[in-house]
Amino acid sequence: MTSSYTLSDTFTITHARHIASRIAGDLRLLWLYYDKPSEAMIEDYLEEVAQMLAKGYLDTFEVGFRRNGQRIISLFYTAHADGTLSDSRSGGVPRGADISGASQFSFMDYSQKWWDLSPADRDAFKATLPVDRTPGSAPTDGAGDWTADRSYAAGGAGVRRQVFVPL
Repeated sequence: MTSSYTLSDTFTITHARHIASRIAGDLRLLWLYYDKPSEAMIEDYLEEVAQMLAKGYLDTFEVGFRRNGQRIISLFYTAHADGTLSDSRSGGVPRGADISGASQFSFMDYSQKWWDLSPADRDAFKATLPVDRTPGSAPTDGAGDWTADRSYAAGGAGVRRQVFVPL
């Protein structure tokens, strides 16, 4: 006798919040080491990322510090919905970078699913988010290197993290 089964996994807001909470853990380490972003801003980012992930609208999310238009240290997350990522714990945020004279930044890029929405639907969804984003350009790489080091996943989707660290 032969038996088989099918595994069906639906990505939900609960999965998205799990992933966003891992990112928030990283951001809390940024706060601990560099005094930014604030706890209120971390909570806003957590909610924004969770909502964007749950709808499939997130492509990339980046938070870091820049000086003179160049990255000093940065956490860069790329969304994946293909079930290839495993879940790991938050952490591994580099400390000790010289951020004197630097400003904290965050950027978000949107998936094709986002751009497939009508402008009215995009505006309506944006109005529900706690972060009011304006168009801008991400900084260029300063003196440092990118390392892909972690992934956070649940329900068949997740984010892969890259870290830009100074030399």
